[in-house]
Amino acid sequence: MKHSEQPRKKRTQRDYNLGFKLAIVAQVEKGELTYKQAQKAYGIQGRSTVLVWLRKHGTLDWSKPIQHQMPKSK
Repeated sequence: MKHSEQPRKKRTQRDYNLGFKLAIVAQVEKGELTYKQAQKAYGIQGRSTVLVWLRKHGTLDWSKPIQHQMPKSK
């Protein structure tokens, strides 16, 4: 390691206030952003953080997964 380079600090988990979480959940549910776009736009590190917020604070029903049916081919 060169003397001019400083060692990288390990980032710690950030606490997000409820208003911030609800604002992001609202944007994702309105279709303004995907959850991945929200992560990138707001610098949220955890891969599933926004998904957890959607399940906890969102208005969509996550208890019944959507089953897509493929048309039968001939």
